[in-house]
Amino acid sequence: MAATTVTDAGSVRIITEVIPATDPRAAQLASGSQAPARTSFQTQGFCRAHPKVLGTIHIFTGIVHICSGIILTLSEHRNPSLPVASGVFFWLGILLLVSGSLLVESERRDSPVLVKACCVLSVGVVLGTLVAIGIHGTAITQITPGCEKPEPFRTRPEWCLHMESKKLSNGLDSILALLGLLEFCVAVAVLAFGYDTVRQHTYTQLAL
Repeated sequence: MAATTVTDAGSVRIITEVIPATDPRAAQLASGSQAPARTSFQTQGFCRAHPKVLGTIHIFTGIVHICSGIILTLSEHRNPSLPVASGVFFWLGILLLVSGSLLVESERRDSPVLVKACCVLSVGVVLGTLVAIGIHGTAITQITPGCEKPEPFRTRPEWCLHMESKKLSNGLDSILALLGLLEFCVAVAVLAFGYDTVRQHTYTQLAL
């Protein structure tokens, strides 16, 4: 049973009631007296960048890079083009897959470590996409491997007489260069929101 105590303090009467832990009202009072939930680290700014959407873009373009790299490596194993020889399809594709996976996970978990990791990988993506765009741009202006000016008493290979393959290669390089530009913009957006969120979190910790 609840014990009630009445205390008079001047013109004010204070009634104190002690409720046993087994009373259903105790659970209601306990849940109602809890402090409001603290605003999560992620929702302070990083959530506005929609990291799940940006991560999905990274994952999709990473898969495109790796699949393109496998196909081109098998088809150009004798005379690899500059992008194939540089391995840009594979190292950039893996970097995009890892970065995209962390971005998707950062929306599920409220972790400053994940946000910082996304920022670090985004720096790598920015640098990697700039290198990739340069490689694809150089490949577009480059002569097809094996079709350079032949040595005396030697003729050019038969495939050099047909420019359809070069046009197809230039088209693919142009598409991948545009994808690289998209990845660059996504990485810059992640860096902007991530840096602002980390800076605010650090300031909050110092203020406390």
